[in-house]
Amino acid sequence: MNLFDFHLTLPITDPTWVFFIVLIIILFAPIILGRLRIPHIIGMILAGVLSGEHGFNLLMYDSSFKLFGKVGLYYIMFLAGLEMNMSDFKENRGKAFVLGVLAFALPMILGFISNITILQYGLITSILLASMYASHTLIAYPIVIRYGIARQRSVSIAVGGTAVTDTFTLLVLAVISGLYKGEASEMFWIWLVVKVVFLSFLIIYFFPRIGRWFFRRYSDGVVQFIFVLAMVFLGAGLMEFVGMEGILGAFLAGLVLNRLIPHVSPLMNHLEFVGNALFIPYFLIGVGMIINVHILFGKGDALKVALVMTTMAMLSKWIACWITQKIYKMSAMERELMFGLSNAQAAATLAAVLVGYNIILPGGERLLNDDVLNGTIVLILFTCIISSFVTERAARKVAMETEMDTEVKKGKQEEKILIPLANPDTIEDLMGLSMLIRDAKQKDNLIALSVINDDSAATSGEEGRSKRNLERAAKISAAAGLSLTTVSRYDLNIASGIIHTAKEYGVTDIVIGLHRKMNIVDSFFGNLADNLLKGTNREVMIAKFLMPVNTLRRVVVAVPPKAEYEPGFSKWVEHFCRMGSILGCRVHFFANEETLIRLQQLVKKKYSNTPTEFSVLEEWGDLLLLTGQVNYDHLLVVISARRGSISYDSSFERLPGQLGKYFSNNSLIILYPDQFGEPHEVISFSDPRGYSEPQNYDKVGKWFYKWLKKN
Repeated sequence: MNLFDFHLTLPITDPTWVFFIVLIIILFAPIILGRLRIPHIIGMILAGVLSGEHGFNLLMYDSSFKLFGKVGLYYIMFLAGLEMNMSDFKENRGKAFVLGVLAFALPMILGFISNITILQYGLITSILLASMYASHTLIAYPIVIRYGIARQRSVSIAVGGTAVTDTFTLLVLAVISGLYKGEASEMFWIWLVVKVVFLSFLIIYFFPRIGRWFFRRYSDGVVQFIFVLAMVFLGAGLMEFVGMEGILGAFLAGLVLNRLIPHVSPLMNHLEFVGNALFIPYFLIGVGMIINVHILFGKGDALKVALVMTTMAMLSKWIACWITQKIYKMSAMERELMFGLSNAQAAATLAAVLVGYNIILPGGERLLNDDVLNGTIVLILFTCIISSFVTERAARKVAMETEMDTEVKKGKQEEKILIPLANPDTIEDLMGLSMLIRDAKQKDNLIALSVINDDSAATSGEEGRSKRNLERAAKISAAAGLSLTTVSRYDLNIASGIIHTAKEYGVTDIVIGLHRKMNIVDSFFGNLADNLLKGTNREVMIAKFLMPVNTLRRVVVAVPPKAEYEPGFSKWVEHFCRMGSILGCRVHFFANEETLIRLQQLVKKKYSNTPTEFSVLEEWGDLLLLTGQVNYDHLLVVISARRGSISYDSSFERLPGQLGKYFSNNSLIILYPDQFGEPHEVISFSDPRGYSEPQNYDKVGKWFYKWLKKN
C-alpha cells in the first residue's frame, strides 16, 4: 500500500509544485547570486536556465509562464515609464533631446553596419538588432542618488535622454512587429503611422484625465492599484488591437501616469512590490527557460554575436556622450557620468529580443535566432556591470569636487543628539560622551530614548526598566545643569524605534553603546548597529568605554583616506576637538598626507585652542600599527564609512576583527559620518544591478589597471 501516492517525474507539471518551485527560486536566487555580485536580473535568468529543459529539466515552459511572462514584460516597461523623472527632462530638454537622438542614431548606424557586414544578418533583423543597442536602462541611477548628485546637469541630461532613446527604440520595435502582424501593402506604412499617432494621442490625452478623475473620487489603495493595472493593460491591448506591440502601450501608460503616482507614495510602493515580488521574476525565469546555453559554447556564432553586440552597444554610447560633451562644452567627468548612466542595457533590450525571437519568418526561422537571444544575456550582464563601475567612479569624483561648495553654502543645522538607552551599565558613559561633544550654545539638544519591543513578550517589567533608565539619564543631565528630552516608545524592534525617533525629532547625531557578543555567530557590531546604519544617513557613534570619560588622557583618531570629502567631515572633527578642549587632553590624528593637510587647515582655522598632534598613517588597512600609540587610558576613535560612500574601502571589512584582536582592552569609538543621499536602498528588479558592492567592481578595475601598467 502506497501511503503517500508520490511519483516524481520530470519536468514537474502539477500546478501546486510548479508554483512552489518558482517561489523558492524567487526567494533564494537573489540571495545566493547577490553574494556572487551577479546582477539580480541576470540571476533570475540564470535560475530559469538551470530549472528549464536545457538545464535540470525541473519545469516546463507551459502556458503559466507565457501568461505571467507577458504580464511581467508589460510591467517592466510600465515601471520604466513610471520611474522617468520628467521634471529633469523638462529642465534640460534641449540637451537631453540631443543626447537621446545621438544615443539612438549612432547605435542604429554602427549596429546596422556591423550586423550586415560582420554577422551577415538580413535587413529587418539588422535593424531590430541595432535598435536593441540603442535602448538603455537607468540601473545606475541609485548610485547618483546615494552620492547626492542627482541634480547635476549631466545626470539630468542622461535621464531625459533615456526617455527619448527608449521611445524611439520602442517605436522601431512596434513598427517591425506590426509589419509581420499585418499584410504589407502600398498603404501599410501610412496606415501604420496614422494608427500609432492616433492611439498615442488617445493615451497621452485621455489617460491622465481619466486617472485624475478616478484618484479624486476613490482613495482606497486596492481600488487605485487595480485601476492602474487596468490602464496599463488597456494601453497594451489597444496597441495590439491596431497591430502594434503591446509594450509600447505599457511604456506610454507609465509616462502619462507618471505625475499622478508620486515616487514616494503607498500606491507606488504597492506597484513595485507586486511587480518585483511576482510578475517580473516570473517573466525573467521564463526567459531563462527558453535559453539554450549549449549554443553559447557550441559550434554556433553565439560568442561572436555576443562580442559584436556588446562592443557596438558600448562604443556607440560612448561616442554619443563624447559628441554631446563637445557640443555643450562639458567636462570629461560629466561625459563619464553620462556614459555610465546610458550604457546599461536591460528592460527594453530584453523586451525587443523576445519580440523578435517570437516572430516567425515565412521560411520557418525566427527573426532573432538563439545566438542573438544568448548574446543578449551576455550584453545585459556586461553592460550592467560596466555601467555600475563607471557611474560609481564618476559619481564619487563629482561628489568630491562639489563637497567643498556644499559645505560652504549650507547653514549651521540645529544640533540634536539622540542617546538610545538599553544597558544600565553604559548610561553614564553614553551621557558623558554626549555632553562632551554637544554644542554648548544650543539648548535642549540632548534626547534620551528607550525602545520597548511591541510584541507579546513585552511586560510591565520591561516598562519599569525603561522608565528607570530614562530617570537615571535625566538625573545625570540635571546634575550637569542641562535639560534632557526623554522619549519612551513601543516599536517592532530597537533599530526601527531609533530610526523613527530620529526622523520625528530631526536628530543630527546618534550615540549608542557597542553590542555585547552573546554567541560566536554574532557580528562585532551586532544587528542593531547594522540596521541602524542602513536606516539613517546621520552621524552614528558606536562607543565602548572601559573607564569614565573624564579620566581619559588622550584621544587617538585614525582617519581613512578621502575622509575629508565626506559631508560629515567638519562635524566629527569639531566633536573631538571640543572633547579634547573640555577634557584638556591631546587629540592625536593619524591619516595619510593629503588628509592630514586638510585636518591641519581645519583645526588651525577653527579649533586652534585644542591641543592637537598629527602623524602620518601610511597603511590604513592594518591598524596593528597603532597598537604602540594607544595606551589603556587613551580613547581610540576609528573613522569608518558606510558602504558605497566616498571614503569606503574594502579594508573596512577587516576592521571588526582587528579591533576585537588588538584593541579589546581599550576604550574606543567607531564613528560613521553624515552621508549623502537616501539612507537605504531597497533591492528591486527595477534596479537590475541590485545593491551589490561597487567596490568589487573597483577591485576588478584596479587589477586591470595594474596589469596594463605592468605590461
